[in-house]
Amino acid sequence: MDQIVLSLLVDNTTGVLSRIANLFSRRAYNIDSLTVGVTANPKISRMTIVSRGDDLILQQILAQLKKQEDVRDVKVLSPDNSVSRELILVKVTADVRTRRDIMAIADIFRANVIDVQKDSLILELTGSRSKLGALLDVLGDYEILEIARTGITGLSRGSDDVRWF
Repeated sequence: MDQIVLSLLVDNTTGVLSRIANLFSRRAYNIDSLTVGVTANPKISRMTIVSRGDDLILQQILAQLKKQEDVRDVKVLSPDNSVSRELILVKVTADVRTRRDIMAIADIFRANVIDVQKDSLILELTGSRSKLGALLDVLGDYEILEIARTGITGLSRGSDDVRWF
């Protein structure tokens, strides 16, 4: 199965997120990741949706999204023509013996230590999915208490296809 990363500009109105999610649900398409936020224009929001499927399913997803009344623009974010990032927060058990080692790992990955408690640390890292996965692999030797991920968000490179609404 192939993965597709889509960047949508949508009306910033009540129910848009629900309608887009229902479109996927009705057709039994899965959403691997979904992020939404307002753009420089408060009337428009950007959605970044990651989904999987064969070529036919991915083409159907694109076609159905373009038909939606609230959708103003749809772009496919190809890895070589876009920048995408994900944020992860990881809470790790850290006592006096392990704290320095975990902080050294954070330093190697350029993760920020954003909370220090007597028995735990919270690390924050922004990057590609593979970078976040590598951090989790290295932290596998320690007890991970909680993980929160934002999902992918991204923009196409350059200014040629920027849409103003």
